Amino acid sequence: MDIGRLLRGILPEERIKVRLIDLVAYASDAGFYYLRPKAVVQPVAESEIISLFKFSHQHQIPITFRTGGTSLSGQAITDGILVDLSQYWNKMGIEASGELVRVQPGITGSMVNAYLKKHKRKIGPDPSSIDAAMIGGILSNNSSGMCCGVKLNSYHTTRHIRFILPDGNTFTTEKETDYIRFEQECSQIYTAIKELQEEIAGNEVLYDLIRRKYQTKNTVGYSLNAFIDHQHPLDVFAHLLIGAEGTLGFIAEAVMETVPDYPYKTTAFLYFPDIYAACQAIIPLTVAGAEAVELMDRASLRSIDNLKGVPERLKTLTETAAALLVEFQANSMDELHAKTNVFLASATSLSMLETPLFTEDMKQQAFYWKLRKGMFPAVGAVRASGTTVILEDIAFPVAQLGDAILDLQQLFKKYSYHEAIIFGHAKDGNIHFVVTQAFHTAAEIERYDLFMQDVVKLVVETYNGTLKAEHGTGRNMAPFIETEWGTQAYQIMKRLKQVIDPANLLNPGVIINENKKAHIEHLKPLPSVEEEVDRCIECGYCEHKCPSRNITLTPRQRIVVRRELAGLKAKGDKNTFDKLVKEYQYDGLDTCAVDGLCATACPVDINTGDLVKRLRRENHSDTANKLALTVAKNFGATAFTVGLAVKAGNGMNSIFGPSTMHNITSGVKKIIPAMPLWSNQVQAPAGKIEGDREGSIVYFPTCINRMMGGAKDNKKSVAKTFMGVSAKAGIKVLLPDDINGMCCGQLFSSKGYSDAYKYTVNETIEKLWKWTAGGKFPVVLDVSSCTHTLQHCREVLTEKHKAYFDQLNIIDSIDYLHDFVMAKLPEVRKKDRIVLHPVCTLKKMGLEGKLFKLADHFAEQVDVPLNVGCCGMAGDRGFLFPELTASATAPEAGEVKKRDYSGYYSTAKTCEMAMSDAVGKNYESILYLVDECS
Repeated sequence: MDIGRLLRGILPEERIKVRLIDLVAYASDAGFYYLRPKAVVQPVAESEIISLFKFSHQHQIPITFRTGGTSLSGQAITDGILVDLSQYWNKMGIEASGELVRVQPGITGSMVNAYLKKHKRKIGPDPSSIDAAMIGGILSNNSSGMCCGVKLNSYHTTRHIRFILPDGNTFTTEKETDYIRFEQECSQIYTAIKELQEEIAGNEVLYDLIRRKYQTKNTVGYSLNAFIDHQHPLDVFAHLLIGAEGTLGFIAEAVMETVPDYPYKTTAFLYFPDIYAACQAIIPLTVAGAEAVELMDRASLRSIDNLKGVPERLKTLTETAAALLVEFQANSMDELHAKTNVFLASATSLSMLETPLFTEDMKQQAFYWKLRKGMFPAVGAVRASGTTVILEDIAFPVAQLGDAILDLQQLFKKYSYHEAIIFGHAKDGNIHFVVTQAFHTAAEIERYDLFMQDVVKLVVETYNGTLKAEHGTGRNMAPFIETEWGTQAYQIMKRLKQVIDPANLLNPGVIINENKKAHIEHLKPLPSVEEEVDRCIECGYCEHKCPSRNITLTPRQRIVVRRELAGLKAKGDKNTFDKLVKEYQYDGLDTCAVDGLCATACPVDINTGDLVKRLRRENHSDTANKLALTVAKNFGATAFTVGLAVKAGNGMNSIFGPSTMHNITSGVKKIIPAMPLWSNQVQAPAGKIEGDREGSIVYFPTCINRMMGGAKDNKKSVAKTFMGVSAKAGIKVLLPDDINGMCCGQLFSSKGYSDAYKYTVNETIEKLWKWTAGGKFPVVLDVSSCTHTLQHCREVLTEKHKAYFDQLNIIDSIDYLHDFVMAKLPEVRKKDRIVLHPVCTLKKMGLEGKLFKLADHFAEQVDVPLNVGCCGMAGDRGFLFPELTASATAPEAGEVKKRDYSGYYSTAKTCEMAMSDAVGKNYESILYLVDECS
């Protein structure tokens, strides 16, 4: 069956993915199962969803919906058709002054919260993966999290749902007429739900079981509480969809009730001699009104104690110690302190190692939560190569939590999980435990199976707890639903699935699965590949940062494909290997912007950009490396030649029209894809830059600004603007005479030309040492990415130049304007409203705060788009692969275009070009803002 050809009957070819690399990339999610889909599709409308349902039934091919792919129990993978909703289903709208929010499935929870922030509201569910997890998964898994408990989870905060049944019928709980339609058009489903309601209502034992089970977190099986919480079958079914993991229908839209985002918070780590003592503090904290009580055993704390900034106390705790991360929240400082005082008054009876030290510093609080959220991936990062990391999610009655944890630790010892860690949401009795496990041999698989059997007995039989509190049933717990719920309840779930999806084509194998070994089948292979790859646990936290996510691959997918290549090589499957390598060149290497933003979201700091640079380096021939080194050694001539070409291009545009060069290079590029595309933002600088013979700072105008740092509308060049701003501030600037042959090395580093890069940065450091008279004066660069490159070049320097480097002060223009210039400009004429594009390296250098303060000083209102991200330009990527920058800038540009601004500013020339092309407005250096307002 040519599934791609058949699918083209209902979807356009560009939204159907059937290449080998596409199928491999989507075969994994954040869990430890693996199924390769037959096709990946990206519908944009409900009509296409309905067509896909029909296609599935016509050809008897299963269908599975996926949004963020951060699920952990195997519910977002398939060997059928995978429906990717992450790109086109991201609309949202705020209603009732922020009390409600209307959302589609493909927007992340954190983005919804970002829009709600101005209303001081947020959604109820707050999973640790909220930056990457999308609403579709948050609803379909009935997500909760660290603060929301049971009352504010997805189930209880969803007011309305619009859904599509597998037969194509569409309903919404917002329309009264749909209640009538549901009874008339879906009479079989309507009747079945009524019968199940009556059966439950007439069975006191079952009714009480359901009521009791949902007083704590529970995502095992279907949300049976819907049968007793709601009367009309349409409302019952709508709430059954919450937590159904995409097995009953498609959630097209939801209206969620929001909750207060309290403005005042205080946070602390509380330390205890052992985990049992820590558990004794849970009830006093809950009574005092703590919003979050996160439990961490010593092993989990050890997993993060090597991270920069970790409290020193963590490193000195005894082997039996434990901690609670506690947060109180309130509408006022008085209310906040009243809550903490209630707890502190009762704390004297607790066995704490020291007096609690609460902080109200937002940065410190954010860091504490980053530590907590990074525990699962941190363990995964240090696991043995070739093993997988497994995160289980169970809940016990709070009063018995200490005893239950001690029993669980005995199971770790029994099955030799010596590296296991425990953490979780103690207020809800919900704990997570992490083990690392190899699946290479039958003995290892049996060990995991026997361990899980004992965990099930401990949770269900000994403590009457729940096997999945918030991560969903998936394939992982499907064999044990009946064990936890009993036969009667499980039969109700099976009958529900049968009446909704009789052909079992909607995410089969998830929740309802008669295979008692389903939890140990379709296990994900994790071959040893290379350091960057082996540390990755495929959590997906990086994906929303990636500029190529909507056009080729994400960082996670780049790693997934690398693992597949290693597996193919080990099997000796040369034909498939060669095919995948060929497809990886464009998708994995050419369209990676190597910006490193993925590392800022990765809990274990994997920079996939560095991996790609290395792979590019390994792919270069000796001839290519020698040519790059020749260019580096003759960079002055190269820069002069490029400068002449830019001037010639500007001349062509002035004679034949402003888009002449763009049109010519676009035509050539169709024949010769390697031809760079001319941007209409390219302008050669006019006139010579004049500097002082002596100065208190050294100005290093970057090569990109020396070659194409001119400006439109007859404005001064970037370099001349820098000199003008400095003059206004009374700062003398030394401009070296021999600057024209110098470069920061980014040109060579990003492409993997290591020899050329090493030569360039050593030459540059030599020059900087001379220009600064041995490090006496700071050196200022006018492009942030170039600053970052020089600031991080030490490891490739010679010993002599390392000594020079250590005494140099290399700063960005943002540092210069904020620290040296701003206070010396007494008269400021503020612009009305401006918009900023903070470039990737500003975030990595921690300079966003200074940029915002600068902008606030020179403008009445400063906007930073919520969708701000890497533009994908990466120096030259936008010239060579303009489709990358077009895709990367689209979300941000769409937001910016909604209004006009009195200025558009950034801190890197090529990024300004990309944003100018995307928005249709002139983005320019922040230097121009300072110059024009002073």
